[in-house]
Amino acid sequence: MHVVCPRCDTVNRLPPDKPALAGKCGHCHAALFEGHPVALTAERFAHHAEKGDLPLLIDFWAEWCGPCRMMAPAFEQAARALEPHVRLVKVNTDEEQRLAGRFRIQGIPTLVLLHRGQEVARTSGAMPANALVSWTRGKLGL
Repeated sequence: MHVVCPRCDTVNRLPPDKPALAGKCGHCHAALFEGHPVALTAERFAHHAEKGDLPLLIDFWAEWCGPCRMMAPAFEQAARALEPHVRLVKVNTDEEQRLAGRFRIQGIPTLVLLHRGQEVARTSGAMPANALVSWTRGKLGL
């Protein structure tokens, strides 16, 4: 399995016989799974979506959005529950308008689930952590 480092974006190969949560980046030696969502720019997003084997749960959000701010702690909690099976990422729609346009984001917060670069599912609106985890696992069959 190929996992992109959340710090330096280096692609790392995780052997199936090693515990994924203990994985470290071969380049920067950071933990590959930190239990926190990763903030991505369009450039970094492309790398994670195209080079990594992990499904991505993307939170399209903005700082001015009340429901987005309300959901942020739940998204953080969901990251701890879903790693190492899913990488949770945040994309600020104000800063990454082209990426938001590419995914036709019309309202925020919007969650998009990608696997191997293909959209698997999407939903809009804030959710508590347990609903985020259940929705994601259900869509991926985890």
